Amino acid sequence: MPHVVPDPNTLETVHVMGIAGTAMAALAGMLKDAGFAVTGSDTGVYPPMSTYLEGLGIDVMEGFVAANLDHNPDLVIIGNVVRAVYEEAKAVIARDLPYASFPEAFGELFLRDAHSIVVAGTHGKTTTTAVVANLLDAAGLQPGFLIGGIAKNFDRTARRGDGRVFVIEGDEYDTAFFDKGPKFLHYRPKTCILTSVEFDHADIYRDLDHVKESFRKLVAIMPTDGTLIVRGDDAGAADVSAGASCAVWTYGPGQEWDGQVDAVDTTRGTMTFTVTRAGSPIGTWVTSLVGTHNLYNQVAATAAAVAAGVDPGELPEGFSTFAGIKRRQEIVGEPGGVTVIDDFAHHPTAVKVTLEALRQRFGGRRLWAVWEPRSATSRRNTFQDQYAQAFDTADEVIIAQPFRQEGIPAEERFRSDTLVHALTDRGVNAITLPDADAIAATVALRAHPSDVVAVLSNGAFDGLHSKLIERLTLRFA
Repeated sequence: MPHVVPDPNTLETVHVMGIAGTAMAALAGMLKDAGFAVTGSDTGVYPPMSTYLEGLGIDVMEGFVAANLDHNPDLVIIGNVVRAVYEEAKAVIARDLPYASFPEAFGELFLRDAHSIVVAGTHGKTTTTAVVANLLDAAGLQPGFLIGGIAKNFDRTARRGDGRVFVIEGDEYDTAFFDKGPKFLHYRPKTCILTSVEFDHADIYRDLDHVKESFRKLVAIMPTDGTLIVRGDDAGAADVSAGASCAVWTYGPGQEWDGQVDAVDTTRGTMTFTVTRAGSPIGTWVTSLVGTHNLYNQVAATAAAVAAGVDPGELPEGFSTFAGIKRRQEIVGEPGGVTVIDDFAHHPTAVKVTLEALRQRFGGRRLWAVWEPRSATSRRNTFQDQYAQAFDTADEVIIAQPFRQEGIPAEERFRSDTLVHALTDRGVNAITLPDADAIAATVALRAHPSDVVAVLSNGAFDGLHSKLIERLTLRFA
């Protein structure tokens, strides 16, 4: 049972179990870039990851079956979607094949000699990681990166770069069935951004204190010559970073690193903002990322770039050319003048700040929020009450039925009708509908030209985006 990462010089073939996960597909691309022959397996693969893997020339084997390993790969990388009871997982061990988790393989193969910039926290990781990568790339550093979404500037989620600097989205989710610690502990941080610490991932964490335990471990592995960039006004982040043995730079309102929104162009969808350090402006830039939370994501990214040795004078191009991330406030269509947005938001804090950002970005246009409770936490009633305060910015709200609650005890399940009643009591126009077809039909019937429809889900939402665009196109043809 060799749980090891072999010497890279001896590796030729690598098999990735759970290859269609965002991070796993990213790693597969990097392994291809490194010259390895890559195979993979997964179930129910859908765009954008199916398209991404096809573009890499990797055929995905359907299902986790033993036959996937008949070619005897030199290393099997096992994603955290894989369970020990799966036939393919049992076969790895039975056949005595070398295996490792994704994070430990990534750390061993790509991070040993790099300046690793890890972006961690409950919110804002994907956006902030992508911004840091673009800033460093525009400054000529040729960074490697690993992003939990497809960055449009690179049209991929990961690349090797030149090996000197890596920017990594550090996930607090558990690593694999044989390693229940958080992924980010394998990423060898030299610089670390800590955006926030709130309770999430109710399927693996008991409570907020349990979440904080993991983040304290991350802070503890920071080298003494490293830099920890902490959202200082976030209670959870400030708590877990207390006692850090490295330099600590705080950011946020009233912190060492601060910023301000100077102007928002609702026609172009851009924001002009200024970053300050110790009260002194270090730059004013234009960005496509709009909203207060995006202001501070970019303040943190600026600090990380400076920590990596970039002069602030080299940053303007990195901000102005940033094209965004798929599934993060992404415009996916504008049939009949109705702007349809795809966004990944699912935690109540993320829903709230996303809708606030869209309000700033689109001004007085009527804003729809269509939300699917799909994540492991949002399908539970953990934040049942908090969600009632997340939709105040929207003009019209549709709450879908929760995704697959069969394995959740009845008394722990989230209830869409309860949320709708709470929203109505707050004066928000809200309804619940049974499925994506009903939602698409309702929105297409009631939407006006110039409306903005934000579809919020961390999954495929049964193809709602395409169904809605199709119906709107027919209506306004």
